[in-house]
Amino acid sequence: MQKITRDVILEKAISMLQSGEVSAVLGHRTGEFSYDVTPSVFTDAQDLKANFVWNDFCGANFSKYLISKTKKLEGKILVFLKPCDTYSFNQLLTEHRFEREKVYAVGIPCEGMVDIAKVKAEIGDGILSIESTDAGVVVETLYDGTKTIAFEDVLLERCANCKSKKHVAYDELLGDEGEVIDSNRFDEVERLEAMTPDERFAFWQGELSRCIRCNACRDVCPACTCEKCVFDNPNSGVENKAPTTSFEEKMFHIIRAFHVAGRCTDCGECSRVCPQNIPLHLLNRKFIKDINTFYGEYQAGEVEGSRAPLVDYTLEDLEAEDVFKKEGE
Repeated sequence: MQKITRDVILEKAISMLQSGEVSAVLGHRTGEFSYDVTPSVFTDAQDLKANFVWNDFCGANFSKYLISKTKKLEGKILVFLKPCDTYSFNQLLTEHRFEREKVYAVGIPCEGMVDIAKVKAEIGDGILSIESTDAGVVVETLYDGTKTIAFEDVLLERCANCKSKKHVAYDELLGDEGEVIDSNRFDEVERLEAMTPDERFAFWQGELSRCIRCNACRDVCPACTCEKCVFDNPNSGVENKAPTTSFEEKMFHIIRAFHVAGRCTDCGECSRVCPQNIPLHLLNRKFIKDINTFYGEYQAGEVEGSRAPLVDYTLEDLEAEDVFKKEGE
């Protein structure tokens, strides 16, 4: 697959901005470090030339940003979408969360993004520079010189278990189109399912006990777009605050997982932004796997306007006794 460079993407962005086809570009901006990039809106060509970034740390899913940006900005906004982003893009259109005519979507191929947490776990802190090459990820460190790590060893989890290299929505495609992948993304779910109930409880107790209720998972999730979240309601008893009991720390994530069931596209943003490295995506994947098992294969966001099995009643739907029977097989 052809790898698209920063120069190709930048040329497209500047061309459309200067021609007036779009009034703004949603892209990544230079941070303090090469791996510290942040989503940003560009409205000036010079700003684009100086600060626009496209590298192996541009993992953010831009789809959710379109909800607020299309409301605030005049004119059309240009956005570059990786294959996995386009599923969330379609799902948000299905839920009428932004106006399609206000967006010009350009699909760009992606061979995976690097997880800086995995890099630091491998070589420690003190990173001076980091670059992806044909030989792997080359890291210059303050203490141990230069080290090279295999690219596949430091991929984001969602990239290591990528479900699709195919874009399901775009106005224009840069580079080659990929295909849906027969990945192993449910292997870890099956490992958890094979545990005893006590073992599973202990696993999630250990993982969720690290939660600091920063709400990063909720805020980045393309499926969490309620105008007023129950966890922001002072009358709910669970308003934004550190959990006071073990029950409360689990309640937040369990409620969120149920909320996005059937709508989660498995973009992995929840796990990517978690400062405590909790594998939150596994909760959502369990629901996805169960929906596939009980209702037939379904991929949220694959087709704009599709109805998820949980909101599309049919006479063939499973009854409770059928579910329990199937789980016992």
